[in-house]
Amino acid sequence: MRKTLADNRGLSLIELVVTMVILTLLASLILPSAQLASKRTKELELRRSLREMRTAIDEYKKNHEKVQSEQKTLPGVEGLTTHYPKTLHLLVEGDDFGGLVKEKKKFLRRIPKDPFYTGDGDDDTVWGLRSSQDPPDSTNWGKEDVFDVYSKSDGVAIDGTKYKEW
Repeated sequence: MRKTLADNRGLSLIELVVTMVILTLLASLILPSAQLASKRTKELELRRSLREMRTAIDEYKKNHEKVQSEQKTLPGVEGLTTHYPKTLHLLVEGDDFGGLVKEKKKFLRRIPKDPFYTGDGDDDTVWGLRSSQDPPDSTNWGKEDVFDVYSKSDGVAIDGTKYKEW
């Protein structure tokens, strides 16, 4: 009996090994770029969240100042008010500015999540907060008001900066 070419239909061991090496090389090239794309997406989400909250804090301050100037009221008994919200939750729950307006004005639908911070807790502990009385680089919130927010993540961004410094 004679063997023909049609009888040798399988792949040799060498062909399988070469194919596996090529696939491994391709996967090793694609995986880092996929991880980088994922990190970049999270960084964009963090920037958007910080911008959203900081804009809401500024809008709260503008509205509070406007309402007080229109009502020609003096600051509270506790002394001069900073016009900033007392907590982040006040931006979501709304505020009537001490009864100076008829209904509560809301500035955020929800408090965004930090995509890099993995700790547990409520929104006042997940985000780092600074009051208007705190130094600009403070990591301890004075609890007078909410002047600024920052990420508590210890991670480093693609550009080499720390997320805490954004």
